[in-house]
Order: sequence, then C-alpha cells, then structure tokens
Amino acid sequence: MAVYRLDDNDIYFPEPTLADDNGLLAVGGDLSVERLVLAYGNGIFPWFNEDSPILWWCPKKRFIIRPSKIHVSSSMKKFFRKHEVYIRINRDFADTIHRCRTKRKTTWITDDMEEAYIRMYENNLAVSVESFIDGKLAGGLYGVCLGKCFFGESMFSDMENGSKAALIIFSKILEERNFLMIDCQFHTDHLESMGGEYISWEEYREMLDSLKKYDPQENL
Repeated sequence: MAVYRLDDNDIYFPEPTLADDNGLLAVGGDLSVERLVLAYGNGIFPWFNEDSPILWWCPKKRFIIRPSKIHVSSSMKKFFRKHEVYIRINRDFADTIHRCRTKRKTTWITDDMEEAYIRMYENNLAVSVESFIDGKLAGGLYGVCLGKCFFGESMFSDMENGSKAALIIFSKILEERNFLMIDCQFHTDHLESMGGEYISWEEYREMLDSLKKYDPQENL
C-alpha cells in the first residue's frame, strides 16, 4: 500500500483509511497549526524521530480511554487518601512538554515538535495538566484538545504516581464536561490497566464527527 508524500505548501491529507496496516499514512508536510488541526480532526497524528522526515499515522483500530471509565486501582485510592493530590491545567505548557521530552531515554519530541505544540497551545488548541502531591510538582501530561475530544501526546513523572494522578483527576474533569474520549494513539499495558480499550475506526470516526461543531474558544 502506498504511503503518500505531502506537499509543504498544500495543507491536505489523503483519506485516513488508506493508511497501511501499521497505521502509516503519509510523509512530509509541515507542523503548522492549520495542518495539525486538520490532522487531529481526521484521526491523524505526527510521530517520527529526529533524523527522519515527518511521518503521519492513522491506525485503523483506535485505543482510547472513555473519561467516565477511567480505572482507579485500590492502591491508587489508598494513595489519594494518604496524600494531598491536585492538578493544575496549563500551569506552564512549555515546561510540561519539555519535561515529557527530557524524562525519556528516547523520544519523538524534537525541537520542531516542541515548537509546534507550543504554537497549538498559544492558539487554545493544546492543554497541559500538572499534578501536585503534598504541594510538590509530581508529574503531568499534555495533548491536543478539540471540541469534546482530548488527544493525549505524552506524560512525565517526577514522583511516584505523578502522571497517573494527573490522568485520573483530569479524566474526572473531562467526564464532568461531557468529553467523549482521551485518544491514547497507541496501546500500552499501563493505559489498558487504567481503562484503555480498543474501538473500531467506525466508532472513532463518529466521535470525530462531533468536532465539526466545535469552537476553539470553548476548549479547556
């Protein structure tokens, strides 16, 4: 199956279902706000290494967490009872994405990716979430927020359960605001243990259809 090469000057994507069996759809293009909004609105996201061209992915099976179904283990419930835990939204987006980058041995978060998602944040299209445990910054996450869909990008932890606490509390806020999903992009055992599940492309596409009516000013 062909992988499409994008034109830097023409903001478009091929039909998402044309992605190969691994989910790779296209190569090239840029990381402009306009292209990223078009990508996420069609279930497409960039993921590539420093020394490779921009690669765009659209897996046919999607792995998501429904905010209302976030799983809180008994050990996490005990942890919440034992500690003062809270989150802040958009405390410092640039700091959070950089921590997500530097806390990993290997990462796809290049200089260009950092700059691109900071531009998304500046346009009210991306969100960072930071958790605090007993008054100290413990962890966080960031992602793209369009309408009632949150597209998770990466997490970091500076303390035990830092990112997990951020995701759990943030999910409760998303549930209160009637969000449809947290798109996890790829499966991990960790996210599955927290309520992640596979859904069909058809169901995922229905969720994306809700974005046709969204107003960026109503984002978190």
